[in-house]
Amino acid sequence: MSQWMILLFAALQGVVEGFTEYLPVSSTGHLVLVCHWLEGCFGESFHESFEMVIQMGAVLAVLVEYRRRFARLLSCRVETGFAGLNGWLWLGLTTLPATVVGLLFYSTIKERLFAPGPIALALVGGGVVMIVLERLLPAVEEQSVDEVGWRRALGIGLFQCFSIVPGTSRSMATILGGRLLGLGRRTAAEYSFFAAVPVLLLAGAYDLAKGWGSLQRADVGTYVVGLVVSFVVARVGIRFLMRVVSRYTLAGFGWYRIGLGVLVLWVLR
Repeated sequence: MSQWMILLFAALQGVVEGFTEYLPVSSTGHLVLVCHWLEGCFGESFHESFEMVIQMGAVLAVLVEYRRRFARLLSCRVETGFAGLNGWLWLGLTTLPATVVGLLFYSTIKERLFAPGPIALALVGGGVVMIVLERLLPAVEEQSVDEVGWRRALGIGLFQCFSIVPGTSRSMATILGGRLLGLGRRTAAEYSFFAAVPVLLLAGAYDLAKGWGSLQRADVGTYVVGLVVSFVVARVGIRFLMRVVSRYTLAGFGWYRIGLGVLVLWVLR
């Protein structure tokens, strides 16, 4: 394969990761499907390390998009709301459950469920849940993330554990978890962005440690392309989701998930 084709595929993965990471449609599921359909383009070790790189692009997008909020988090003072040490406490409570579950079951789940069939079923199931909950949950007045509180932060963290199953979506789990705990869609989506940062950083560090031996200097250009594309597209995805949740429900994403899942199952039959 030519270098230009490799860079093109790297950019494609960057687009997929960037646009789906913060939408409730499962970035991991989309990446697995893309890699499955283009099997043989890269080795497995490259996939693991490259996925970590493009996830860092998505992390940088949140840090830049919400730089003022993260600047408040860097304060060492104990403040009220989502700032300073108080904010780190909330993020810690949100991150801890998924970290524990991931360490215990990630290898088993990756071995058995990182395939198009299980991902398609998770997409469909998650889509149904999303549509049903959007019809049942009452509309609530939007709040600020400063009003999330440690109890909701922990509750959202427990819901985030479902996202370890590929095709479920970390964003879907945290947003719906926030909605079930009384948050408005916009507030739940914003907190979902912030909650993604420590989870993605920990997952990236884990993948980097596993794939360190596969990193090669010749791959730097490819990695840079994936990182930059993921960063740019993730910022677009963040703004797109905030526009959607400000005007509509999440049901549209649910129908998209069902349509994609059914299409994958039909192709696999």
